[in-house]
Amino acid sequence: MLNDLLSRWPLIRQLQTGADGTGAEAMTEHTRNLRPKHYGAEVTRSICPYCGVGCGQLVYHRDGKLISIEGDPESPISRGHLCPKGADTYELHTHSGRQTKVKYRRPYSRRWEEIDLESAMDMVADRLWDTRDRTFQETRHGASLMQTKAIGHLGGATLDNEENYLIKKLFSAGLGMVCISNQARI
Repeated sequence: MLNDLLSRWPLIRQLQTGADGTGAEAMTEHTRNLRPKHYGAEVTRSICPYCGVGCGQLVYHRDGKLISIEGDPESPISRGHLCPKGADTYELHTHSGRQTKVKYRRPYSRRWEEIDLESAMDMVADRLWDTRDRTFQETRHGASLMQTKAIGHLGGATLDNEENYLIKKLFSAGLGMVCISNQARI
């Protein structure tokens, strides 16, 4: 019984085998059965959304639940490394304090209230069209102008060329906006 107990101790196994203590001889039964936190999970390749660099991420999920987000070692851009924001993507998505409701503070109010997403989107659309109607210039000095400088758009850094092209077309041709830029350029 004592020999059996002693033979399970990593130090005794190391002395018996002459190994250096970095292999199986140093493992307990519990250690041998450890698995990574994303063991058995599905993995999806993604791109970090926080800047224009485009670091690769591996998103691990199981049964519709997010398990882990890590750097993608096969990414030619980041080679598995992530900055502090990218490394914290999992926490930014799952933190219990993350805001998941639309908050609105009415003019001159001192408190925020929750409103549904549909109402918030309607408010944005109404204000956009109202501003365009009030500030749109069809002509200047007799020449056709068809623009407004009262509305601007700043695109996100993770938009690709095609998305930026469509945004430029929609906002300039559709709304007459001339103040259009992108975060990646700043």
